[in-house]
Amino acid sequence: MEKFDVIVIGSGGGTKIALPAAQRGLKTALIEQSAFGGTCLNRGCIPSKMLIYPADILLLLKQAYRLNLTIRQPISADFSAMVERVNRTVDDMSQQMSQQVAKMDHLELISGWAQFVDDNIIQVNGRELHADKIFIATGAVPSIPEIDGLSQTPYMTSNEALRCQELPKRMIVIGASYIACELGHVYGAFGTETHFLVRSELLRKEDQDIRHEFKNCFAKQHQIHQHVVPIAVRWQDNLFSVTVRHQHSGEEHVIKAESLLVSVGVNPATDNLGLENTSIKRDEKGFIEVDGFLATAVKGVYALGDCVGHYLFRHSVNFEGEYLMRSVFDQPNPLPINYGAMPRAVFTVPEVAAVGASEDELEQQQIDFVVGKSNYTDSNMGLARQLDHGFVKLLFDRQTKQLLGAHIIGEEASDMIHMLIVLIHKQGGLDDLLEMIFIHPALPELVRDAARNAQSLL
Repeated sequence: MEKFDVIVIGSGGGTKIALPAAQRGLKTALIEQSAFGGTCLNRGCIPSKMLIYPADILLLLKQAYRLNLTIRQPISADFSAMVERVNRTVDDMSQQMSQQVAKMDHLELISGWAQFVDDNIIQVNGRELHADKIFIATGAVPSIPEIDGLSQTPYMTSNEALRCQELPKRMIVIGASYIACELGHVYGAFGTETHFLVRSELLRKEDQDIRHEFKNCFAKQHQIHQHVVPIAVRWQDNLFSVTVRHQHSGEEHVIKAESLLVSVGVNPATDNLGLENTSIKRDEKGFIEVDGFLATAVKGVYALGDCVGHYLFRHSVNFEGEYLMRSVFDQPNPLPINYGAMPRAVFTVPEVAAVGASEDELEQQQIDFVVGKSNYTDSNMGLARQLDHGFVKLLFDRQTKQLLGAHIIGEEASDMIHMLIVLIHKQGGLDDLLEMIFIHPALPELVRDAARNAQSLL
């Protein structure tokens, strides 16, 4: 049996532990069964944003008439070349990172599938490794719903959609989460006729006003089939036929398309880790159970990222990795992890960003709050850009004026949200925003105007 100081399973968020551990001189094993870099680099954040950016530009060009600009139609776009470039770049990055990490002192990069054979013993490629500190960061995989006939068809998940070099004429998207919307946005911008099959609402976890505005805007570019459930899928003559049933009327009809994207969430990648050979516990969905210190039921074994499921973001697993480096190796009496103000964004047109509580959540908690809103159409920069949608919505505690939640939909939402992340993190409030000087006429003036609106209602 080989002894290590640290074993990390997963080279995505797990690198936030493996690399600094090796740099400290700890004998470290980093195990990865697929391409180096995990979901974010290979089949998530990075390639999707490299596709979303040109999609955004395409939509902007198509709407240039609002600014009295004439763009020669039709706009030419080489979808196949773009996808090839993006994936070549991502593959090169993964390979280069793998080569750099493999050269690090005190770190052994092992390509293979890791399985626990005991609480602190891992088997990989016929080797048995032991460490006092083990970190599981295996991520998640796309969830596949049970729909009659689906498994017999060449449907795509997000993994395949990011590497598909052929632009379909029509695409059916089963799903309404941010991944479904982002990928549907890409294909729709490049000319695919997109049909979203939505059980309840698009982005149903977002604030109620955001959901309403998003649907109104998104429906201008895509066909939204709301309150429907797919009950059967068939593949014949290079064509998908999806039978859907309306949840209220019970009526059934068939939607056809050349391509089908299934994006209904993720499952933790924990099934084949041999956890049944340990005392590590999982919940009913397969997520690894951890305490407030990200520790599993086995002493010295921790888990982080999507396989835990607290938050399914790369920025959250980065935060967890940094916390574990401090709490496990530096602090003799660490405090439980405090996520504070966890932000999120949806990179579509329109763009969405949020941090803190939604109006629905505050009402459920029976918190007395005041809402401040400002519309893009009422701002000077909104006027300059001839914007016809979007708003900033701020939620303040009525008594203390503390900012409890912030929600933005519209251009630069993922950038503007950052001042509000800081404010919630520092437990700031309305007076802080009113005392700030905002650059005129930049879009963040919308934040100031929303604060002024809230002040007028107190």
